[in-house]
Amino acid sequence: MLRSKIIATGSYAPERILRNQDLEKMVDTSDEWITERTGIKERRIADEKQAASDLAYEASKAALKGANLKSKDIDLIIVATVTGDMPVPSTACLLQDKLGARKAAAFDINAACSGFIYGLSVADSFIRSGTYKRILVVGAEILSKFTDWEDRSTCVLFGDGAGAAILEPTEEDRGIISTKIHSDGSLWELLNLPGGGSRNPVSKDTIKKRLHYLKMKGNETFKVAVRTLENLIVDTLKENKLKPSQLSLLIPHQANLRIIQATANRLDLPMDRVIVNLDRYGNTSAASIPIALDEAAKTGRVRDGNYILLEAFGGGLTWASALIKW
Repeated sequence: MLRSKIIATGSYAPERILRNQDLEKMVDTSDEWITERTGIKERRIADEKQAASDLAYEASKAALKGANLKSKDIDLIIVATVTGDMPVPSTACLLQDKLGARKAAAFDINAACSGFIYGLSVADSFIRSGTYKRILVVGAEILSKFTDWEDRSTCVLFGDGAGAAILEPTEEDRGIISTKIHSDGSLWELLNLPGGGSRNPVSKDTIKKRLHYLKMKGNETFKVAVRTLENLIVDTLKENKLKPSQLSLLIPHQANLRIIQATANRLDLPMDRVIVNLDRYGNTSAASIPIALDEAAKTGRVRDGNYILLEAFGGGLTWASALIKW
């Protein structure tokens, strides 16, 4: 049976580090308050000249190097982002140009924090169908440029970064076993960026109302996320006849430590089998899972034959999972 497998990963984070202590000087908050409620200690911030495609390029170069491939070997580029360089063209097309991947098709996916898994799902389908052989999937975000630095409830959460994975076909007993993607547009107001689209095009009024920054209803989102992610993981494992105890590693979207812990507790999964790096990166939306996956791979946290589960929940609302046999 033909499957798709991840043959290499890569990641990149900007050099500038913004610590909780720095935020204490910017808004009415404290390191203790941020850490207790989110688990975040610091996050990376892109410089003024960096755009999402620049971060994606660095992560992609690392993945290509890890796979010992050239950009000409890539057939398709999928970039998951909500903070692309510009509305048109896609960030994937800009990345294609930076890489010199002339024969690759390229497009973006907007599924917020679930975007990378959505990208894996699409890539997996293309590979299983035989349409493409080598696909580059990237999650890249520069959330700092869409963060309201006067809103203490949201500005402490977000960071910038990018992660990438390269997929190719395999007939071995490994690779992506299944993906599940879901959405509920009726809950769009829980997490959104209202300005800049055709609903609220850029104007003096939208700028004055600060509509071009991310808005989130944190408590409501937390409640929905914990319930939804538990059901998602249970369903994913049940459909594949696996128990939580058989998972070697859970790699969740890095949004909030309490959500991650609650999900692990409900599955009776010890935290030493859960990847957590949001203390160093914050919430990087579509970039968080590929960054965490790359760190897990580079540090030997995943080995051949291990079952790992990726799961995410984000604006849309969207949620998604990917079960992988490494």
